[in-house]
Amino acid sequence: MRGVKEATLEIHFKKQYRLKRWKRMKGNYELYLFLLPTVVYFLIFHYGPMYGIQIAFKNFIAVEGIWGSPWVGIDHFQRFFNSFQFWTLLRNTLGLSVYGLAAGFPIPIILALLLNQLSSKKYKKIVQTVTYAPHFISTVVLVGTMFVFLSPRNGLVNHIIELFGGEPVFFMARPEWFQTLYVFSGIWQNAGWGTIIYLASLSGISPDLHEAAIMDGAGRIQRIWHIDLPGIMPTAVIILILNLGRIMGVGFEKAYLMQTALNLDSSEIIATYVYKVGLLNAQFSFSAAVGLFNAVVNLILLVSVNKIAKTIGETSLW
Repeated sequence: MRGVKEATLEIHFKKQYRLKRWKRMKGNYELYLFLLPTVVYFLIFHYGPMYGIQIAFKNFIAVEGIWGSPWVGIDHFQRFFNSFQFWTLLRNTLGLSVYGLAAGFPIPIILALLLNQLSSKKYKKIVQTVTYAPHFISTVVLVGTMFVFLSPRNGLVNHIIELFGGEPVFFMARPEWFQTLYVFSGIWQNAGWGTIIYLASLSGISPDLHEAAIMDGAGRIQRIWHIDLPGIMPTAVIILILNLGRIMGVGFEKAYLMQTALNLDSSEIIATYVYKVGLLNAQFSFSAAVGLFNAVVNLILLVSVNKIAKTIGETSLW
């Protein structure tokens, strides 16, 4: 009898909870209507197309459609893993991502800390504008500018090298220069924009902490180290987790625009390979398998890094 009563009470409490939840939702229906377009967008353009992932396991034939194409299992994955390009693509993709993360991740933090210490609001706004502006430059324009400035004949950089007695360097054709040019042009373009979230975090730190530290004789460096840095550390950890979670997702557009026939040894990454094999050569199933492999690796990295961050500290995505 006791078990029956407990089950009845449990069902009753669940019904009461659902009723209260429905009342709360009904009372705030404007907020749900406001959220509805975003939900519909993600369902249609992000979750809906996921049914097409199955072509990675099929020999896709356009006239047969996705459902009518024959299954081939993991043949496309085996073909990719056994190809002579696999390790080159993996090395270039990981190398570019790790290089960019190691060189670019600390820059917005340092820039935000320096901007936060400026006492002149006018000068601070000028610096912010100058550092934010490159973010709005088109990738095509950025790469075109790089080709102009680094030209071995008319480029400003090579003119300076010749001025000091050096020989012109065809930077865009040298494989050893590709990663450095890619990473540091990205830092120049996005460092200022990346400081926005850190400046927002710094603005949330109580001024009383700085006043108390000043009363105790703490200098500016000490206050940055013991107040500002710990204050933005949770934000930095979240951004680091997100960056590590897409470490295999190197952007296609910029890498493809910077590619030349002479720097393919270091510029050919998974994203550009998928474009060439999938769209240019019409090997849709094979390119889908390569792209799925890339996405799965990113997912595993995201979950793993989040779990490590949660184990070490209290900050994590979930």
